[in-house]
Amino acid sequence: MATPSRSALIGRTLKVLRKHYKPAPPPPKDRSLFEHLLFACLFEDSPHEAAEQVFATLKQDYFGWNEIRVSTIRELTDALKPLVNPADSAARLKQSLHSVFESVYEFDIESLKKQNIGQAAKHLQRYKGTTPFAVAYVTQHALAGHAIPLNRGALILLHTVGVTSDDEFAKNSVPGLERAVSKSKGAEVASLLHQAGVEVGRNPYGQVARKLMLEIDPKCKDRLPKRPTQRPELEPEKRPAALEKSAIPSGRKEPAAKQPPRKEPEKKKAEKPPTKRPAPVTKPVKLSKKPTKKGTKKPTTRRLSKRKPR
Repeated sequence: MATPSRSALIGRTLKVLRKHYKPAPPPPKDRSLFEHLLFACLFEDSPHEAAEQVFATLKQDYFGWNEIRVSTIRELTDALKPLVNPADSAARLKQSLHSVFESVYEFDIESLKKQNIGQAAKHLQRYKGTTPFAVAYVTQHALAGHAIPLNRGALILLHTVGVTSDDEFAKNSVPGLERAVSKSKGAEVASLLHQAGVEVGRNPYGQVARKLMLEIDPKCKDRLPKRPTQRPELEPEKRPAALEKSAIPSGRKEPAAKQPPRKEPEKKKAEKPPTKRPAPVTKPVKLSKKPTKKGTKKPTTRRLSKRKPR
């Protein structure tokens, strides 16, 4: 039996997704290119309603985009709690604001609309914090180009049902998707894939994600995402004495070889303390009196007797 083509697999995937999801409303027409970029940073891993709610809250609670730019990621994470991954969204938002401000010293990149779509997309890719999803979203909604933004969950979905190969999944690309979908249906298809991607991205091992992927392709059971398993370590008393290097999995340290027991040094026999010998008795030396010179008298001292007072 011949394997279905990529376009057939894409058509089957979209047919199932239309049963479970409805396209989200389009973004406001008065939203600038810069605001589309910031909204994409919030919208990538989260539902459309939550992203719109957070985007409106940021514009209302902060004085301007510069105040958000100088805020810490921890503060922004608290403000982005309704999103699925608030910490990642806060990091993308802060980095995008920094990159745009450092390049043009203002929060306005409407000049990209005057360039070619390909050149504008390459310019957006240079900004830190802008992911392929954000570039494709801005290309579709702000530059009037034909691009379908795909988040991480949508890439996992398309890879599991056989639309993309392992190499293409590693590169985060889905060749032929824009050719299989017309430009007029690009926004609808992007919304369906995004909603399914949010569900799969939350828990790719859950029952909801598994049922959705098995409904698209019942033969993809072997390709479903599996939880990473960790090999349990043996207890010290059960660990073998010598392990071959080939049996040691990567990332684990080879157990050190047991060293022979250390011999304690033999205790020396206690030696008897040396006996003290008595000091030799020396006889006092008699000093000879020096002879006095003739004619010299020895000094005499008169001894005064103490008299009692009268």
